[in-house]
Amino acid sequence: MTTLPPSTETTANVDLFSDWLESITPNHIEIIETVISSLDSDRSAMVSHSDGGYLWKFNYGSVEVFVQLTGLTDEDTFTVWASVLKLPAKNEPQLMRALLEMNWSATFEARFAILDDQVVVLTSRTLAELSPSEISRSVTVVASIADNNDDDLQAEFSQA
Repeated sequence: MTTLPPSTETTANVDLFSDWLESITPNHIEIIETVISSLDSDRSAMVSHSDGGYLWKFNYGSVEVFVQLTGLTDEDTFTVWASVLKLPAKNEPQLMRALLEMNWSATFEARFAILDDQVVVLTSRTLAELSPSEISRSVTVVASIADNNDDDLQAEFSQA
């Protein structure tokens, strides 16, 4: 089979398609900031931008929620997390069992994990095909689950 070189018309169509695709690609930064502003009732939001990406922090109820973009390519990640309990904790085996049971039935796309000696609620995924509704849902789910569980977990398992 002989491959013909692309015609000028074909190349132009590909360029037009690429331009069109870029124009409909969601601006993740604007979407994240819109979602945060809708959840941040006390206007506590802060953002940091560096070569390593973007990091937002805001208060939701009794928790601090963090949203991070490692960059803006499809391979970069979108991560949302909030701390609910500092470790070490009382009765850690019972705590771990409770967290695993909640991971099964009560966390939707999020999950409990340990980060820097803290129990956190988090969700993370690549930016490839990340939709505005997924961004909104991820931030809302993490913030809500963290806020709904932090007081109970601290009351039962906090050593302080």
